[in-house]
Amino acid sequence: MGIYEELVARGLIAQVTNEEEIREMVNAGKATFYIGFDCTADSLTAGHFMALTLMKRLQMAGNKPIALIGGGTTMIGDPSGRTDMRKMLTREDIDHNAECFRRQMEKFIEFGPGKAQMVNNADWLLDLNYVELLREVGACFSVNNMLRAKCYEQRMERGLSFFEFNYMIMQSYDFYYLFQHYDCNMQFGGDDQWSNMLGGTELIRKKLGKDAHAMTITLLTDSHGMKMGKTAGNAVWLDPNKTSPYDFYQYWRNVDDADVLKCIRMLTFLPLSEIDQMATWEGSQLNRAKEILAFELTKMVHGEEEAKKAEASAKALFAGTGSSENMPATELGEADLTYGAIDLMSLLVKTGLCTTRSDARRNIQQGGVTVDDVKVTDIAKSYTAEELKAGIVLKRGKKNFNKVTLK
Repeated sequence: MGIYEELVARGLIAQVTNEEEIREMVNAGKATFYIGFDCTADSLTAGHFMALTLMKRLQMAGNKPIALIGGGTTMIGDPSGRTDMRKMLTREDIDHNAECFRRQMEKFIEFGPGKAQMVNNADWLLDLNYVELLREVGACFSVNNMLRAKCYEQRMERGLSFFEFNYMIMQSYDFYYLFQHYDCNMQFGGDDQWSNMLGGTELIRKKLGKDAHAMTITLLTDSHGMKMGKTAGNAVWLDPNKTSPYDFYQYWRNVDDADVLKCIRMLTFLPLSEIDQMATWEGSQLNRAKEILAFELTKMVHGEEEAKKAEASAKALFAGTGSSENMPATELGEADLTYGAIDLMSLLVKTGLCTTRSDARRNIQQGGVTVDDVKVTDIAKSYTAEELKAGIVLKRGKKNFNKVTLK
């Protein structure tokens, strides 16, 4: 089985152009491909996993990845799948975020001469002359076609700014530039990017001729049922300072039953023959599959030692042994207390177990909160400095824990 057939078997491919040519190039290790990452935060998230593991798979098969950092496009912001305009970042913020991305990507991709490259589209987009860009590229785009693009669909309902309308042209120009200057012949992205990506393929053909071999592949994304990288309204980060290895493990341990095998196929490097055997698993066996998924992905991001710690802590807690080693922890200071104490609702919010005080109130009243294995239903319950110095373990639901101490 070639690498292209493996990608199909793992359920990764959504749409392609020139499938036969793509299959031949990828299987022969002759593809130089790029995937773009806009620098909207200082860490990648679990939602980037599909792209990162794809780059690694293709590199292992001899193909050359280009990680395109969107230093230029981030200054505009992709409207795809959004109902509002993204926050505009400064150039300094974007440069800082790009450096954070590089450090995290190096765990997946091997950079260096003849290997993977990392480039920043700020190097060419920010120097473009607007009139020259219109003359060179503008005539290649139909406004009618752009307005029909899926990526603008939601924004059209709420109001699409001209600022954001330019994003498709910028992304298309990226592929055009990479094709000419980096011998990049292929682009990958989520299926919600299909319109933007086709724009790049068509721009290359219109400007450089029909014989220009530029190909596009889109991958399945959240729109196909899997909610990857978000929980309780917050992102699941790859940075351990934002999402602890334990919380990261727990996120994947708690995926829906219907999604666990999809995630194992798409995101892990376990052999397909081994995954196929899991297809018949039911009941408690699905919990074992979730543990495998959580361990494999935590090991990739945080290393095997941290993955083992997270696994051991999770098993100890679920077994009711009360072990708090490696559990997510929150350390409070005296400034967090009022008259030497703090109420339970505030604790639930400060630890991130609940998003708001209203959320905390609801969980307490519904019997979903325990403190040191004792259910608490009194929304006025408070804990003193003495109790907190000894440490208490909060639990929301069956799977969310946090140890609170006072320094």
